[in-house]
Amino acid sequence: MITRLKLKPGQKGTKRLVEEHGDALVCVRYRYDEAQRIRLKTIELIVEKTPWNPPSRKFDDNDLVPVKIGYDEKDLQETAKTAKGRWNPEAKLWLVRYGNIKGTVLEKHIILDAFPVNGNDKSI
Repeated sequence: MITRLKLKPGQKGTKRLVEEHGDALVCVRYRYDEAQRIRLKTIELIVEKTPWNPPSRKFDDNDLVPVKIGYDEKDLQETAKTAKGRWNPEAKLWLVRYGNIKGTVLEKHIILDAFPVNGNDKSI
């Protein structure tokens, strides 16, 4: 099954659903099942709103963080090298200062439970 179209509330094809669900409507998706030869229209709704306080930052800018990058992800490896990261062959992870990858695509590849990394390490 594939999703070909994702619409925001108010776009053509969502107006009736906006009238029905109001601000609770997040998006409308059109999904296609080739095996059964059917089109499905799905909606995403907000069912609850509660206060939330984001957690405090886990890393300081000088902390080394382990980053997992696949062998075939050459563009991410180059990004890690540009951010002054170093490959650790024993752990099979990149070690990069958090401040160098904060806000980049590499931040999503941080492995939180890999091993403790000392933020005062001057090897990078």
